Amino acid sequence: MLSYRHSFHAGNFADVLKHLTLIQILEYLRKKDKPFCCVDTHAGPGAYALNSDYALKNREFDNGIGKLWQRHDLPAGVAAYVDLIRQFNGADKLTRYPGSPLITQHLLRSADRLFLYELHSTEIALLTKVVDKDRRIKVFHDDGLKGGIGLLPPAERRGLVLIDPSYEMKSDYQEVVETLKKMHKRFATGIFALWYPVVERSRNKKLEQAMQNSGIKNVQLYELGIQADTSEHGMTASGMIVVNPPWTLKSDMANVLPWLADVLGEHGAGFYRMQELAGE
Repeated sequence: MLSYRHSFHAGNFADVLKHLTLIQILEYLRKKDKPFCCVDTHAGPGAYALNSDYALKNREFDNGIGKLWQRHDLPAGVAAYVDLIRQFNGADKLTRYPGSPLITQHLLRSADRLFLYELHSTEIALLTKVVDKDRRIKVFHDDGLKGGIGLLPPAERRGLVLIDPSYEMKSDYQEVVETLKKMHKRFATGIFALWYPVVERSRNKKLEQAMQNSGIKNVQLYELGIQADTSEHGMTASGMIVVNPPWTLKSDMANVLPWLADVLGEHGAGFYRMQELAGE
């Protein structure tokens, strides 16, 4: 579980979907003056160098942020995402990619708060350094699925919990749903965004069924694939399951997902899914 390093995958197509969705949710929360709180259960190191040996090994960012970087026909939601990534890069050259902690930090206002969890001993040191001295942020060297429950409900009574484990352990698929149920019980009005990979579709079907059986209402699913499902090893798609999504999210995703599937799909095999897993 502690061997996973996201540095190999930073900026790939899955990050595009995850971070685009994250930005949409945070922008929605920012529309009200009242402060909000965010919890990131698997924060990682916070930032990634795309010219590092990790990122260059498979160059996954080439089929993610790399394909979007120089385009001038981006739909509004994609443009907002790319514009934010540009804030972390000099001029027009793409060399750095912010993880969810820095993306969230960038959109925090003075009274908003962010709690970051990371269990990996190397990643936690990097993360702590990256967000050093920001009084709005607190970093925990702990398991976010367990520790995050105790932070809910936040004093602000509004906010987001981002859950995105590596799913290296098959048990993660069940654990995230059980954790979500506990978190939702404590913070029923909060927004929860659960990221998932598609490596073996049978696991995803069980995950979706478990969410539908959870009793949690108002749940939407958004998935982006770059190639057809396969029995071979490797991620072919990824998605976001959002509980209590902003009312604007469905139309925003309907605008960007078909475009992303077309642009990021390999050899015309890109696809997307939008599904309501549970009504209000």
